[in-house]
Amino acid sequence: MNVTPRQTQVPEAPAGDGRSARWDAHRQVRRLELISVARRALHRLGPAASMEDLAAAAGTSKSVFYRYFGDKNGLRRAMGEVVIAQMRSKVIDAARRASSEEEGLRAMVGAYLHMAQTSPNVYFFVTSTGRDPLAVPDASGGAAGEDEEPLHHFFADITAMMGERLHAYIGAGEAHAGGAAAVALWPRASIGMVRAAGETWLRLPEGPEKPTEEELAETITRWLVRGIVRRPTVATPPASTPTTTPVHDERPPQ
Repeated sequence: MNVTPRQTQVPEAPAGDGRSARWDAHRQVRRLELISVARRALHRLGPAASMEDLAAAAGTSKSVFYRYFGDKNGLRRAMGEVVIAQMRSKVIDAARRASSEEEGLRAMVGAYLHMAQTSPNVYFFVTSTGRDPLAVPDASGGAAGEDEEPLHHFFADITAMMGERLHAYIGAGEAHAGGAAAVALWPRASIGMVRAAGETWLRLPEGPEKPTEEELAETITRWLVRGIVRRPTVATPPASTPTTTPVHDERPPQ
């Protein structure tokens, strides 16, 4: 009996695959458009702007934002992925172009302050996470989903880079006051100080007493590298005792 070999049928791609890919691309484009519009609205209205305010600025309904981002926290994280990625790129690129460790620190601080100063309202919105991004994760790695925060990744990358620059600055294998454990704390502690100083500065009213971006970057860098050093007091030389000069009567003789 002749048996006709069974021909292998190659499954055809579902007809909707092409449409699905196009729809995914459309959703991504629309998502970025909504982030861009919301970013401009937050820049103008402040980080406390409601979803209704943001939807009105985008010329759409609040339900559209909920459909794309879930809630305001979802929008914050989505916007953070864009904004903090830009900040990360600027800060790390500035450090890599520096010719020395101290110059690298100054460049990183300056880039961080510049990006935050570009739009303080957007900065405060995307960095308002529920968990301290500088906290050391526990053995389990922290709660599920927390490691997805863009700010956490940003600070982790900066901490690693600052640690490398610190070792290069003090010299590999050199003894340091406090030991290796204390040295390992420096990058995380330094970032905390930069962030606290920068955010306090952003909230200061404009005026002659507010330092410029460049002045603050220089001051913070000096704190990081040299600490708070009291300026030496310049001794005032004692006043010399004036010599008494006899007064001559220059009146012509009578």
